[in-house]
Amino acid sequence: VLASFRGTVQHGLPLEIGDTVQLLEKCEGWYRGFVHKNPNAKVGETLFNVMSLSPLSLTHRQFETVIPTEDSVITEMTSTLRDWGAMWKRLYVKNDGDLFHRLWHVMNEILDLRRQVLVGHLTNDRMKDVKQHITARLDWGNEQLSLDLVPRREFSMVDPDEISVTELFKLMEHRHRKKETPVPASTHHLFVHMKSLMSSNLGEELEVFFHIYDGRENRPLSERFFVRLNKNGVPKSPEKTERQCTLFVDLGSSDLRKDVYIVVHIMRIGRMGAGEKKNLCSIQYRRPFGCAVISIADLLTADSKDDHLLKVYACTTESEWYQIHENIIRKVNSRYNLSGSNTGLAVSLQLLHGDIEQLRREYMVLFTRGVSITKKLGFSDIIMPGEMRNDLYMTLEKGEFEKGGKSVARNVEITVYVLDIEGQVMKSYVAAGSGEPGGDVYHSFVLYHNNSPRWAEQIKLPIPVDMFRGSHVRFEFRHCSTKDKGEKKLFGYSFVHLMQEDGRTLPDGTHELIIHKCEENANLQDSSCYLKLPFSKANLPGNNQAVKGTKECFWITSFLCSTKLTQNGDMLDLLKWRAHPERINDSLLKLKEIDGSEIVKFLQDTLDTLFGILDESSQRYGLKVFDCLVHIINLLQDSKFHHFKPVMDTYIESHFAGALSYRDLIKVLKWYVDRIIDAEHQDHIQQVLNATEYIFKYIIQSRRLFALATGGQSEEEFRCCVHELFMSIRFFLSQENKITSPITQTQAVFLRTFPAVYGELLKIFTVREVAGFVRETLGSLPATARAECPLEAVKLHCIAKTVESQLYTNTESRCILLPVVLRLLQAHMQEQRDLVMCARILTSMLSLVRKYDSTEPVVSEEVDLIVDSLLVVLMRTILEITNRPQAAGTNMRLQFQDITGEFVACLLALLRQMSDKHYQQLLQAFTSKDDLRDFLLQIFTVFRILIRPEMFLKDWTVMRLVTNNVIITTVLYLSDALRKNFLNDKFDYKVWDSYFYLSVIFINQPCLQLESFSPSKKKRVLEKYGDMRVMMGCEIFSMWQNLGEHKLNFIPAMIGPFLEVTLVPQPDLRNVMIPIFHDMMDWEQRRSGNFKQVEAKLIDKLDGLMSEGKGDETYRELFNSIIPLFGPYPSLLKKIERETWRESGVSLIATVTRLMERLLDYRDCVKLGEVDGKKIGCTVSLLNFYKTELNKEEMYIRYIHKLYELCRCLGIKTLQERTAFISLACCWPGYYVTIVNVIMCSGFLKCWENGIILCRELADQYESYYDYRNLSKMRMMEASLYEKIMDQQRLEPEFFRVGFYGKKFPFFLRNKEFVCRGHDYERLEAFQQRMLNEFPHAIAMQHVNQPDQTIYQAEAQYLQIYAVSPIPESQDVLQRDGVADNIKSFYKVNHIWRFRYDRPFHKGTKDKENEFKSLWVERTSLTLVQSLPGISRWFEVEKRELVEVSPLENAIEVIENKNLQLRMLIAQCQSRQMQNINPLTMCLNGVIDAAVNGGLARYQEAFFVKDYIVNHPEDGEKIGRLRELMFEQAHILEYGLAVHEKFVPQDMRPLHKKLVDQFHVMKSSLGIQEFPAYVRASPVHFTNGSPRSSCRNSVPNIISPDGARVVARRSPLTYPAVNRYSSSSLSSQASNEVSNITGQSESSDEVFNMQPSPSTSSLSSNHSASPNVTSSAPSSTRGSPQLQDKHKHSRENSCLSSRERPVSAIYPNPLDPAQVNTHGQINRQMIDACLSICLYTNVVRPTFSSWSLDSVKEVNNTQFSDTVGKLLCPPVPPSSLPPFTPSPTECQSAGLVSNSPVLSGSYSSGISSMSRCSVSEASGTEATTGDHPAHQGPTMPNSVSSGSDELIRRENKTPPPYSVYERTNPRRPVPLPHSLSIPPSVDPPALPPKPHQQRTSSMKLVPASDPRRADGVPHVPRPRPLPRKVSQL
Repeated sequence: VLASFRGTVQHGLPLEIGDTVQLLEKCEGWYRGFVHKNPNAKVGETLFNVMSLSPLSLTHRQFETVIPTEDSVITEMTSTLRDWGAMWKRLYVKNDGDLFHRLWHVMNEILDLRRQVLVGHLTNDRMKDVKQHITARLDWGNEQLSLDLVPRREFSMVDPDEISVTELFKLMEHRHRKKETPVPASTHHLFVHMKSLMSSNLGEELEVFFHIYDGRENRPLSERFFVRLNKNGVPKSPEKTERQCTLFVDLGSSDLRKDVYIVVHIMRIGRMGAGEKKNLCSIQYRRPFGCAVISIADLLTADSKDDHLLKVYACTTESEWYQIHENIIRKVNSRYNLSGSNTGLAVSLQLLHGDIEQLRREYMVLFTRGVSITKKLGFSDIIMPGEMRNDLYMTLEKGEFEKGGKSVARNVEITVYVLDIEGQVMKSYVAAGSGEPGGDVYHSFVLYHNNSPRWAEQIKLPIPVDMFRGSHVRFEFRHCSTKDKGEKKLFGYSFVHLMQEDGRTLPDGTHELIIHKCEENANLQDSSCYLKLPFSKANLPGNNQAVKGTKECFWITSFLCSTKLTQNGDMLDLLKWRAHPERINDSLLKLKEIDGSEIVKFLQDTLDTLFGILDESSQRYGLKVFDCLVHIINLLQDSKFHHFKPVMDTYIESHFAGALSYRDLIKVLKWYVDRIIDAEHQDHIQQVLNATEYIFKYIIQSRRLFALATGGQSEEEFRCCVHELFMSIRFFLSQENKITSPITQTQAVFLRTFPAVYGELLKIFTVREVAGFVRETLGSLPATARAECPLEAVKLHCIAKTVESQLYTNTESRCILLPVVLRLLQAHMQEQRDLVMCARILTSMLSLVRKYDSTEPVVSEEVDLIVDSLLVVLMRTILEITNRPQAAGTNMRLQFQDITGEFVACLLALLRQMSDKHYQQLLQAFTSKDDLRDFLLQIFTVFRILIRPEMFLKDWTVMRLVTNNVIITTVLYLSDALRKNFLNDKFDYKVWDSYFYLSVIFINQPCLQLESFSPSKKKRVLEKYGDMRVMMGCEIFSMWQNLGEHKLNFIPAMIGPFLEVTLVPQPDLRNVMIPIFHDMMDWEQRRSGNFKQVEAKLIDKLDGLMSEGKGDETYRELFNSIIPLFGPYPSLLKKIERETWRESGVSLIATVTRLMERLLDYRDCVKLGEVDGKKIGCTVSLLNFYKTELNKEEMYIRYIHKLYELCRCLGIKTLQERTAFISLACCWPGYYVTIVNVIMCSGFLKCWENGIILCRELADQYESYYDYRNLSKMRMMEASLYEKIMDQQRLEPEFFRVGFYGKKFPFFLRNKEFVCRGHDYERLEAFQQRMLNEFPHAIAMQHVNQPDQTIYQAEAQYLQIYAVSPIPESQDVLQRDGVADNIKSFYKVNHIWRFRYDRPFHKGTKDKENEFKSLWVERTSLTLVQSLPGISRWFEVEKRELVEVSPLENAIEVIENKNLQLRMLIAQCQSRQMQNINPLTMCLNGVIDAAVNGGLARYQEAFFVKDYIVNHPEDGEKIGRLRELMFEQAHILEYGLAVHEKFVPQDMRPLHKKLVDQFHVMKSSLGIQEFPAYVRASPVHFTNGSPRSSCRNSVPNIISPDGARVVARRSPLTYPAVNRYSSSSLSSQASNEVSNITGQSESSDEVFNMQPSPSTSSLSSNHSASPNVTSSAPSSTRGSPQLQDKHKHSRENSCLSSRERPVSAIYPNPLDPAQVNTHGQINRQMIDACLSICLYTNVVRPTFSSWSLDSVKEVNNTQFSDTVGKLLCPPVPPSSLPPFTPSPTECQSAGLVSNSPVLSGSYSSGISSMSRCSVSEASGTEATTGDHPAHQGPTMPNSVSSGSDELIRRENKTPPPYSVYERTNPRRPVPLPHSLSIPPSVDPPALPPKPHQQRTSSMKLVPASDPRRADGVPHVPRPRPLPRKVSQL
């Protein structure tokens, strides 16, 4: 299509430019058809005038193929450019800019060339060049893009079906070798471009001469290149580039060495002396200026034209000028120096490779612009016929002159003339060098005052051949005066003749010429006056002593390079044999001594002379002429002259006229052959036989000429002579000799040349006659020859030449020669000798057997012969070659690969030629089943070798497809033989197994996976071959069905291979193969009653195969599908459901499907380079599946190792991943990881507690074996771990709940919720952003409600993220007194199974005046499948539980939390840990000031009114609790004001006074006039450093005077209190900020942090909700609807001065004794001293928290001492608290104590954390009543007097946390040291005693026998309603 068509008409078919349309019919100018790229759209109409209809030809093969009739190169260009276009865009996406731009340029170039071809205006030569350029660029692009190699022949793609496989292999190999190993060029050329000469002392014109110089032989290799420079140092003719550039041509490879140089001589044209002043003299002289040298080796590494600046040197002494370049090369520094500091010659040099014609094509611009050619001195390494050259080079060497009566030496200048036979000066035949045109005269340079000058100056005389005779050269010598006149006075001359009288030219070499003196004004115009004089001393007559004695001489060196003239007299004598008949014999003998270059010059003349002598004197000179002819023929075998063979061939065909010569030639040749056996010396005979080819050419041509002249006379005589000659040849060939015998070598010589005779014999004899000659001759060779005999290789080489000859291509001759060829070939292949030559012969033989000729009887017989003789041998050869170890050398490996490929191609070609008849004959030829069995095993093995990936190169897809097509065709034939001969009682497992194995690997070949091909490539393959995988799959299924009961032999062995086949993404193949699994399960069920083997094998193989990238989601669905597969076969699941074993079968299918889900997820994560967390989570999901569902220990361990490697490769160094890995690695019985390595890993990751457990296990082993040395090391290692626990700091992370909803998530995440442990310092907003980055297509949900089914089933990804609080499991460690925070911090955030979060909501009608009446809290508890941290950072939620907290319970929580905060700040202030009192000031101000605006009155209005009490009678106890907390808060405030007064700065005194006044107003509003006596007498007791009261019930009538009666409470207060303080719980707007800054307080003996309910506060008069207690849905950026803007503003203001928090910031503890006595415990005496000064003497047990997360689990009851009101410790203990903590996960410096207030939300994240639940340490041993009855708390005394130290002397030791599950240690009271007492100087008003009753979180009664009770009276619990449970997931 040449124009696009939109197809907007009815039934229109849209078309684009370049589309190929196939027309089905035509009607009234409209066409119906379809586009090839979318053949399914069969109906369409398009307009005739918008498209160019190219005729198409339809080829009906197995599949219909449409072949355009346009040029195949155009078709290939079109399809290739389409494929490149898509890949070109992908290069841009991959940012491969270099290839992107290069490919873009090549594509544009191809499009331009395509236009030229389509226009059709190109000549044939130009079209050939264009196609060559196109294919070269197409191949380049395919190679760059890793596409397939295209086999071509004459620029067109080759159809593999139209040629034999051997020819296809040759084409592929030729193109590959051409691409990989370019043939090195043997001819080189040097390009020189003269730029300029830079010098400071210029001013005269210059002449620059370049030539190449051999430093080893000290001679020039080339003529000179001459450039003229002007006075500025630049070329005089810049417009004439041929005068600036030259090409030194015909340099051989031997010339490119280090000691070959480029020498530059520079002459100046001017005065005699460079510094002379200008005078009137206008005469100028050529004077030496300088010399430069560069080695040609410096140019070998340069790929492009480089500029060089050569240093110019001058002679120290002018007389040394002739050898200045030699001195520079030898670095004789004393003889030269720099001509100037700034002198340099700028030239451009480049080395080019290839013959001159190739350079003309590649560097067309260079030759078009103009470049001079500088020739080599002498001929090149290869002399080409037709080359015309006649150059005479003369070098002016030196002279010896007399003074001539002068006092000083002369200044001699030589003038050179060339004169013809008439004495006239030849014009333009004297040249100084190339680059400048020749002149009439040449002037040498002048050496100053030198009577023995040495010039060594070369000139070139290109005199034509016809002008050589009679010409001479005259040299005139002049003295150049330096006087004013500057005259040049002639004083002598010399001359030399160029050719002698006999026709020989001037001999090469040095000639000493006579200097004839003459007068200054002598006339030399008449040459006849001096030509009769002697010119050289060498040819002077003996009597001329006067001339010989003269001292004045002149030396020259001549060298002739001519293709027509000779200096050899013997050659001239031979050519003129008729003039001197008596010299014929000598001339024939001397011919062998003449140089070959002289012979080839006159080759035709020499041959005419020889055959002329033979015709005239054959009897006398016949043998000698024959020997001379043999000499000339062998001379042309030399590589230097082998190009002259066509000259001889032309002579034979066109010029040879010896019609009678054949008789003499046959006669002499037979004479030599007959003498072979008897001759002692075989050298000359071997030379004769080596020339057999041309001898037969002369014989045949002579006979043809004779027959033409005589009409065919003497025909029988000639035939008889030839037969006799061949009889002699056969006789000497049949002789068996020793290996070293000369006759054996002679036989080898003849066999090398014999095949060249076939073509000549065919000119006279018939094909059958010549074939008979050859068969008889080759058949006469000895049959039994030893392998080491060199004749065997030559014999095989002769067979190869025979097969490749024209004779063998004829069918008639092939039938005659084939048996002989097969016999020799079979013998060599069986013995594995000369396999390279065997492959060559076999390739040539099979290349002649075309596929379309196979129906011919003759061709069929040939195939029969080859199959019978070579098929089995060929397969055995391939097996032996492929199993042979490869040699180390690269050449040997390449040779091995080449041989294998050729033999494989031969086998494929032979199999493809075999028809049904051939296969039947082959199979019937086996006489026994064993032979047939061996053959089938052998051919199946060979086929497996053929489809190996390394068999062919990666881009040889065409060859691979042909191979597969041949294999599947052959397998279809052989499968019938397999069924007929090896089934039922003749069953052979090995053959069937080999068959199935071959079929499986055939289907899984990468080259058959059409899904990975481009659409166009896939279409081409399907059109030509179809999907061969489906064909083979159907054959497998058919063969499997024929097995019957023998199927059991392949179960479970074939499960893995068949499973691999089904994983191929081909629907038809899967439909065929999947039913086999049902068959396997059925037969296994019959045999063993189950199919456990099938299941185990299926699961094991599935893991390995899917890990390799096989299988996909479609396969998983198909495996578990109920859709019918194909034909009558139902789906796998349907078939199983019909069986009696359907339950186990369906279970297996479900298990395999779930495994595939996880394997696909794992593969996608690893393959796509997912983020670390996703990879780890996916791996954990998979290994847990193997452990829990499949119980596959080995697979579990395998993925444990993968997980470890993953963590190591990813560089994960945090505690989470490796900690759980340590424990998991030892989960399986019998599987132990190296414990020491694990301990080191735990130390590296700071999970030292786990390392201690392993240390103890290993220590027990050492101790049991009495290995005390290692035991001591292990104990020391254990001790070092304890020290690290105490000394090093560990970070505490946050936890987040993540829900993954929607079908687009992977299976292991889909519609599941997880709890994830965040990274260090990671807040909610950062975590959410990270998750969105990991899942870029996910949508963040803006609410925390559970999604509905619409979200679950959506084709999208939804993320729901909010923060949750951990609930620690290690209650014993956290509750135990004296445990350091470094220890507790580990158990607060490790081994966590349960988490929770709170969400506020209003139930019923909201009271606008007081919203706290209806504000409830929804508390959600999440239980994980595995504790965090684990192998992964996240684990799935296993259980979900919802509980509602009432408004009253929420109010109790808020006040309790605020009381805790106040106590902590007071304690810190008292202990002077607070550097700034502002936190306490702000907290007091927030609580007291809020009372003025409503404060606690809001709670009074809500819960103390009569209506509420009447309507909620069950809340009476809670109302009492709320009241006592209010009184307690007032008491704490009063005490806090007293402490504040002591430390408040002077400038804040007015604020303090204001606070005191407002506090009195607050007390009045509460109705408190004076605290009761028990309150005044009982300040707050801070056991273990906690500011938490041990007694909270302030109602007097609840306390028994006999002792503390414990009332069990069953309310939401028994759940962990929320430790997120309301920003307005005790304050107004200002208190909001204070609360946010101060955060939370907590007791170190509590388990759960106190998390406030979202009701914010009952003490706030301004705000109805806390900004801190909100939904964990995203805030302003995530659409949080609960958070009001003003509260957001208040919260943001509080974040302006953030500080880091301590590690335990989520669970901050007040200072406990372990921290107060930092690194040094107070001994017992110190404790006694502390007790003696205490104000109070009674010990009160510290209370548990009033909150517990689990409503079912409770805490054991505890007791108080019966003496209430006396405390052991001061009211407010000191603690360390930073003034501001902005976020619950920020870390303080190591020096701060780990108790810190916590905000209710993470300000840095911008997303509220859903009232995150923190857990305090005292409220919550989550055990049921009967969990640990034996581990009650220790007995507490009723009172402690000042003299009673029993309690204090108890051992205060906390066992180390050897295991996180160790919970059996009882709690021990730890007395407070003196440092926590109130200083004596402080006398604040006494705080009232705290309530005497301790709230417990257990319903259990303390029995009467409990030692903690003095009276044994049991406590009666007060019933308490359970919290309302909303839902449980």
